[in-house]
Amino acid sequence: MKKNNVSSAILYVSLLAFISFVVYILYINQEVFYTVHDRSEFLFGTPFFHTLMQKPFGLIQYVGAWFTQLFCHPALGAGVLVAVWTLIFYVGAKAFRLQGSASALMLLPVACLLTSIVDLGYWIYILPIRGYWFSQSIGYLIMLLFLWAARSTPRKWHIVWYLLAFCIYPVLGWFALLFILCLALSEKPTWRELVGIVLLVFTASIWHTQFYSNLKFDNVMLAGMPRFVTPLDSSARLSIPFWALGAISILIPLCGRLLAKKLTPVLCAVAGIIFTSSLMFHDRNYIDEMRMVRYASGDNWKEVLRMAEETKKPTRTMVFLKNIALMNEGGLLDRSFKLGNDGENITNPDSLHVSLLDIASPLVYYNYGMMNEAIRLSFENAIQAGFSPFYLKMLSRCALATGDQKLVERYTTLLHHHPFYSNWQPVPVTEKIKELQKCYPDELTGVENSDSYIVNGISLWYESDSKVASEQALLYAMLRCDSRRFWASMRNYVKLHMNEKFPLHAQEAYIMYMDKSPEEKRMILPVEQSIYDHYKQFWGSLEKLAKPGMKFEEAGEMMREEWGDTYWWYNIFGRKIY
Repeated sequence: MKKNNVSSAILYVSLLAFISFVVYILYINQEVFYTVHDRSEFLFGTPFFHTLMQKPFGLIQYVGAWFTQLFCHPALGAGVLVAVWTLIFYVGAKAFRLQGSASALMLLPVACLLTSIVDLGYWIYILPIRGYWFSQSIGYLIMLLFLWAARSTPRKWHIVWYLLAFCIYPVLGWFALLFILCLALSEKPTWRELVGIVLLVFTASIWHTQFYSNLKFDNVMLAGMPRFVTPLDSSARLSIPFWALGAISILIPLCGRLLAKKLTPVLCAVAGIIFTSSLMFHDRNYIDEMRMVRYASGDNWKEVLRMAEETKKPTRTMVFLKNIALMNEGGLLDRSFKLGNDGENITNPDSLHVSLLDIASPLVYYNYGMMNEAIRLSFENAIQAGFSPFYLKMLSRCALATGDQKLVERYTTLLHHHPFYSNWQPVPVTEKIKELQKCYPDELTGVENSDSYIVNGISLWYESDSKVASEQALLYAMLRCDSRRFWASMRNYVKLHMNEKFPLHAQEAYIMYMDKSPEEKRMILPVEQSIYDHYKQFWGSLEKLAKPGMKFEEAGEMMREEWGDTYWWYNIFGRKIY
């Protein structure tokens, strides 16, 4: 009796520890889950359904895509996932006939599924797999239900279950094959298991030949097993949780009874925690970038600036959104370099080609009045990653800005079928955006959209009569460290902002360019003596560090703390965003 009580206590404590870990991981990824819903496609109607049904595992993907909408409220979506995983734990213990301490083995499949949704990193922006976030958990749960039902029937009926698995391969995909293997390994070998193994080997080939000949065999073999491949990128690392899931499911019927030890729950909980922790992608800028994009999408510029103030080394996406926030809230040329324009490269374990282009370029183009570029890029990204709420909202806002009410209605109608966007309407176009629209030529340039394209394009607005555009042109000429465009932009800025305060960073740039090329003085402007004295102190500090053996990057880092909020530091040491 005491041994049973100890075993039960160890089991419950281990389960509690693992559950606490799961809750913590889901909590710190709340912003990721919101972005998941925002970048995942589910379109109401038969075309989207039929598109997915044209390939095996499509029905489960469709169901998964519907459930992904629940991540609009991250806690709700995470709660549904936890409910599915709880069922997996319970049904799995019944299906594999695990009792007592051995039931803790089902923590390992749950750990694999948890890992699969928190290890993607920046793949979240370009992942072409519909319904990814729920489909694997739902597919695995259905497989376990079939296994439970099959093992609850007499062995003579197992041949029927093997044939049924063959028939439902278009629905369950690789989980149908996993079901056959788990059922065959759960019993002593007979001719029925031999039939099951034969079906396991030839199922995909038969379905490909007879029904899916229009698809590549690779897309039919192990259908539904996620493959992380695009024309430019691929990752084998992200498939590890699914191979581990399959391997664990095979080993449990083989070794489950042998592992029914008192410490099994502890080992399983620790193994699951280590597995998830080692593969999970977690980076502060990754999360903050998502949150900043969400605030910017809702025109919540105060929150964007609050986050910019808290971020020490922002990514390029955060730099652009911060400058748009300053354009709307004021103080662009007084605060931009104080908040940082030294765009950090994103942290990514894969050689993934993801940049501002994939994360927030349509949003940036929209706020700078470049509607055609925003529309073009939204379509290009949506064709690859799907017409998700993010792109439908962007296209609606762009259509409103261009005055095309029919397109607004078309995009909002698609959004209104989403359970949490039934009353969504694009916010009115701001006066600043309307003003900037007039400065940008209403045509497509045909060049690749990128952060450098934005910087270079806006820095050419120095002939505009718009006060907003002249401010942007001056900032981006400074970001380019281009003296020719700086002087043209400065002249236009002064003309349009006559009798206004000379902004701090504009004074810093003016002093530096006057000092660098005194023979090319273009205009004489009054500057504050304190700023000029500060400039001389900057060069004095730099000269003290300019010693033999001192690396350029090291000098920049040493000066960052005191001088990193000045244009001078950016001009010399900053990682340029163009």
